[in-house]
Amino acid sequence: MNGAAPGQYSGHNRISTQALTSLAKAAAAEALGIHAHDVRADWADDDGLLALSLVAPIRIPSLAAVLRDPGRVQALGGSIWERTVHARSDILTKVTELSGARLSRVDIRISGTHVTEGGRAQ
Repeated sequence: MNGAAPGQYSGHNRISTQALTSLAKAAAAEALGIHAHDVRADWADDDGLLALSLVAPIRIPSLAAVLRDPGRVQALGGSIWERTVHARSDILTKVTELSGARLSRVDIRISGTHVTEGGRAQ
């Protein structure tokens, strides 16, 4: 026997940066209503924790749709600012829960918009 307790195995697990990046991009895409390939993710060390920086567009309703129905903004989750603040929390929670990585923060820079009319991106 190798000294490991019954049911435990020796060795170690590592999650590659590429896997963490794919997870972060998927979480951001879901939170911002866009495609994962539109998200850029970078990692930095923050006193032993991981700091995630994201650059991505965000899905918004068309201005014509908002003029017809001002409630569309709230139906989509609020202003761009409100949705980004909420997305930061969702992304941090999801990446932490699914990967086990300890994140110190998530920074999001909105790089543009994807205008939607109804349910389709234009």
